[in-house]
Amino acid sequence: MSWTDDGEPHDKRGLKHRAAKATRPVPIPPELVAILRTHIETYGTAADGRLFRTSRDGMVQESGYGVVWKRARAEVLSPADCETPLGKRPYDLRHAGVSLALNSGVDPTEVARRAGHSVVVLLRVYAKCLHGTESYSNALISQGLARRSSALPRPAAPPDPGP
Repeated sequence: MSWTDDGEPHDKRGLKHRAAKATRPVPIPPELVAILRTHIETYGTAADGRLFRTSRDGMVQESGYGVVWKRARAEVLSPADCETPLGKRPYDLRHAGVSLALNSGVDPTEVARRAGHSVVVLLRVYAKCLHGTESYSNALISQGLARRSSALPRPAAPPDPGP
């Protein structure tokens, strides 16, 4: 498969560059919590805690979701976007999520922590995904300048020269 290090359908390891039993908590917005809770109430989880599994409680294989994934992309993306790598593989959603966080103005240090990257890796890999944010960036800078300038002491008004 194209997204594992060894060509197998699934990696049999923990998080990259971390101890075998290491975990990484990732905060998620309330909207996603609600979606996941509904999924768990409806479908439960596998014995090992996985959210998605086959009807026999096994790992979902690419052959099991490849056709559905392709159909779903065609359903939600424009024909032009379907011709791009956007969401070509489920793993690409990771890139989409990180790009969404960056484009939404989340601090890059926090985005890197949630993605399990250093800021250097985050900016090297994802900076090219940031498009159309010039106006938003200018507004953020203006807001920052306004906050800082309002905190500065105001110079005294010049004396009135009178008549």
